[in-house]
Amino acid sequence: MEKRGDEISVENGGKEMAKDGSICGFDSLHRLLQSSLSPQLFQEVSRLLLGLNCGRALDTIAIPEPAKSLSSKHDFDLQAFSFLAEKESLREPRIVRVGLIQNSIALPTTAPLLDQKRGIFQKLAPIIEAAGTSGVNILCLQEAWMMPFAFCTREKKWCEFAEPVDGESTQFLQEFAQKYNMVIISPILERDIKHGETIWNTAVVIGNNGNIIGKHRKNHIPRVGDFNESTYYMEGNTGHPVFETAYGKIAINICYGRHHPLNWLGFGLNGAEIVFNPSATVGELSEPMWPIEARNAAIANSYFVCAINRVGTEIFPNPFTSGDGKPQHADFGHFYGSSYISAPDSSCTPSLSHHRDGLLISDMDLNLCRQLKDKWGFRMTARYEMYADLLGRYVKPDFEPQVISDPLLNKKTS
Repeated sequence: MEKRGDEISVENGGKEMAKDGSICGFDSLHRLLQSSLSPQLFQEVSRLLLGLNCGRALDTIAIPEPAKSLSSKHDFDLQAFSFLAEKESLREPRIVRVGLIQNSIALPTTAPLLDQKRGIFQKLAPIIEAAGTSGVNILCLQEAWMMPFAFCTREKKWCEFAEPVDGESTQFLQEFAQKYNMVIISPILERDIKHGETIWNTAVVIGNNGNIIGKHRKNHIPRVGDFNESTYYMEGNTGHPVFETAYGKIAINICYGRHHPLNWLGFGLNGAEIVFNPSATVGELSEPMWPIEARNAAIANSYFVCAINRVGTEIFPNPFTSGDGKPQHADFGHFYGSSYISAPDSSCTPSLSHHRDGLLISDMDLNLCRQLKDKWGFRMTARYEMYADLLGRYVKPDFEPQVISDPLLNKKTS
């Protein structure tokens, strides 16, 4: 049950996050504001924070009773919204129903590794069932969903979670894909058997017939704070692939890639209509950036963006440090969830819970992508030849920045 914000202690004039990871006792900022403001004021604040889709606030979708029952029984946040597009004369609406799952781990990190993985399978099964019974066409899970995000530790034992593209996690999800005629994006820790058992951070795309359409490997690897991921895998080698599925053209920009505008651009140039951003990020490092980056990408590239983040605090057996001057500690910090979807017209859904597992469902009319391209003309007005020239010169060792200095800067005054 959510509490009033004034039940959370405040120190030195600042807010203190509740120990359970909530926001002042509420699931999300949206729900805190809804509880604290008058209906009229809340409506105006929501307009400013979430934008308008085709001139109106997002509609909610009626959730089927079986999904509601699963949400209640297994205590996960369940929300559903609908993005519209303007009616066209020559094209029918292209409605796609998308689902995002955020979750915490199921067992302590001290449990046997196989038990941890199987525990996550068991935990996710009812959430995936809820997506399937709700008619979701494309479902995306969070980054490295089948394990704790152990890359802070630099301990190599966690490599045991790595598996081939067609491994146990894929097989688990293929059954749901076939059962519900659903495309599923499964971000895993991949072991590339054919190339020296190299490990990659990979998203596997499972088709609605249960087949493997392809994979994408994470393009950008962080080297900041406790994100010691390059101890385990390096930058991916798959470019910016777009996967043409039964429900539309999709792409996956894994986690840290959201900080790189050209990475978003690459998927857009290849024709993506929906880009998923499965992530694992913590509050102290990135939370102020989280509501902004995916939304900016949706606007700049005229596609939908689905941002997914895991939840919970994962405590590891052995304390670690990361060369940043902080004392040793045994956890990454709080993964703050808050998964959301943004449209190319700058509107976005409220976020999922800050501290609970969740399923976010959204209908989206993909016609909106072209409509926003026509409205803003970003592709038409971009200067790709100019950018290509600059980048072509920049990557050369003898690059000289184009800086024009004031000739009077170094002139001595008499």
